[in-house]
Amino acid sequence: MMPAAGSPMPHRALGQPAADAGRERGAGCAAPGRLGDSTERDYSRKLQLFNAFAEPELRAAIAALQLRPGGHVLDAGCGTGEALRWLAEEVAPVGEVVGIDLSSAHVRAAAARRPPNGCVLQSDLLRPPFPENSFDLIWCVNTVNHLRDPLTGVLTLSNLLRPRGRLVLGQSSLLPEMYFAWDARLERVTNEAVRRYYHDRYNLSEHELAAVRSIVGVLREAKLRNVVAHTYLIERISPLGAADEAYLIEAIFRGTWGERLQPYLSADDYAELSRVCDPHHAHFALRRPDFHFLQSFSVAVGEL
Repeated sequence: MMPAAGSPMPHRALGQPAADAGRERGAGCAAPGRLGDSTERDYSRKLQLFNAFAEPELRAAIAALQLRPGGHVLDAGCGTGEALRWLAEEVAPVGEVVGIDLSSAHVRAAAARRPPNGCVLQSDLLRPPFPENSFDLIWCVNTVNHLRDPLTGVLTLSNLLRPRGRLVLGQSSLLPEMYFAWDARLERVTNEAVRRYYHDRYNLSEHELAAVRSIVGVLREAKLRNVVAHTYLIERISPLGAADEAYLIEAIFRGTWGERLQPYLSADDYAELSRVCDPHHAHFALRRPDFHFLQSFSVAVGEL
């Protein structure tokens, strides 16, 4: 049974085991999201790789929020939970952080690394298990683009904010990524192939794929005030650190590209892409002295 609306969030709820919380709230009833998200879907490894890769920029974005000790923070769409620890550090020693995610596998991973002043619950973001006025800040990164109706998601989350509370929407890659400093044409056809793949896999139009860019607009449409935005540039050159190389090889070269792009590229382009993604080939991208990777991470913040 949930607390009455407007009542403070009980400490007992913060300590409730994630698996039990998910069953009690019927998390398995949620419809799949725009990108196929469900309670069963599991891309934990890709989330962990990204968070390790982008940790410096993500932590810089959190530090810029100037959270105060004692605050109550929600990570909506917490994934595997790396940001919970970073947020918890900002509100320690008496502040509290809560993470929610739809995926059972993600919740298990996040619960295993939750900080002492935090907890993880399995929940549909559109049916959060909290009363109004529960949080001083809501951190929601790479999440609203998975919703079929981002505005409804933002309105739902804003109802959980305390007066003058802030909602933070973070989104990767509002600017096109650049992987091939030495071959702009191959970069272009590869990015086009990725868009065509996502169009076919999820039956999304070009307009729907572009909706990821709307984080400022959706905050304003939800009538949040004092909307501000800042973009962090994730920039890496060779030689790469271990976390950077693992993310690029596993999450990008294999997980985003790989054989799935073969139908969308000419034979010559696919062969060249395969060469630059092959650690055993002389043209392997990450060993090139001119390798230069850019990826944007944008943050928009609105106030209740």
